[in-house]
Amino acid sequence: MIRRESFSTYVSLFFEECIKIGYNSIFIVTIVATFMGAVTTIQTAYNLISPLIPDYIISLVVRDMTILELAPTIIAIVFAGKVGSNIAGELGTMKITEQVDALEVMGINAASYLVLPKVLASMVTYPMLVVLAGFLSIYGGYLTSMLTGIITGTDYIYGIRFEFIPFNVTFALIKAFVFAFLVASISAYKGFYTRGGALEVGRASTSAVTNSCIAILCADYVLAKLLLG
Repeated sequence: MIRRESFSTYVSLFFEECIKIGYNSIFIVTIVATFMGAVTTIQTAYNLISPLIPDYIISLVVRDMTILELAPTIIAIVFAGKVGSNIAGELGTMKITEQVDALEVMGINAASYLVLPKVLASMVTYPMLVVLAGFLSIYGGYLTSMLTGIITGTDYIYGIRFEFIPFNVTFALIKAFVFAFLVASISAYKGFYTRGGALEVGRASTSAVTNSCIAILCADYVLAKLLLG
């Protein structure tokens, strides 16, 4: 008889996955987001050369690009590469070494025990990473503007606050929840149904990342059409 484990067991597994999925991804998210904001600031300033365009438009563009697209979507691609491949590889290895079968023989619901905490942890921690990425991206642009002198700090902050639309943050968080679910569920599916040997584990990881990226881009378009169109 297959049964579920106790609630406390799932709570423990959930927090373990939060550390593996969320906390262990902070470093790569920090690096990518900071340089993403810095590069966006420089390239925007390079293209806005008209004297009729005020300087604060540079930070306004950085703000909107970061919140609407760069923080939730680009970081999701990085998230799929790091977390998605790890989930698929971990579950794929457990599958081919018959650890999943051993759990089922013991009467444990392997899919619920192994997959559910990963999906929930992903959906909880990834929006936090998106918030962190958005802040660091905008702050990275601010540091770049101060170091290069392409825009004053006062103008940069004014541009960030100019005609701010609060729903954009809500939209970014909605995308974060959807992307987190897609990455975790697709990767878990590819890993859980791995067949064969070690070679197939590598293929499952590659397939998980590829399919997750495609799903992210498709969902990005659909959400933009539904919520902003």
